[in-house]
Amino acid sequence: QVQLAESGGGLVQAGGSLRLSCAASGRTFSPYAMGWFRQVPGKEREFVAAITWNGGLTRYIDSVKGRFTISRDNAKNTVYLQMNSLKLEYTAVYYCAAGGVFSYFSRDYVDWGQGTQVTVSS
Repeated sequence: QVQLAESGGGLVQAGGSLRLSCAASGRTFSPYAMGWFRQVPGKEREFVAAITWNGGLTRYIDSVKGRFTISRDNAKNTVYLQMNSLKLEYTAVYYCAAGGVFSYFSRDYVDWGQGTQVTVSS
């Protein structure tokens, strides 16, 4: 099991930027694909971005392409989500997740962090 802890969320004005971090501990981090998901109350958890174990491949939900960048530093056991040009609709709790499969689907991720709140204001 990999323990995951997100940080970097907060309140930001529309058009601003935030960088989320997800620090991993426990089992070796590097073999895992990593994903970022988000959830708002009353809605299902939504895929945001994913990255393969070596960072060689990334995927994004269409609505964040060109705005968000996922990256990882295996030496630091950390994955990042750089979020630029933030929109009001990006307000959500953001979760990082670790899994053995590079996937869009939450069911393919086995370990999850507790989430960090991102609130975008007008």
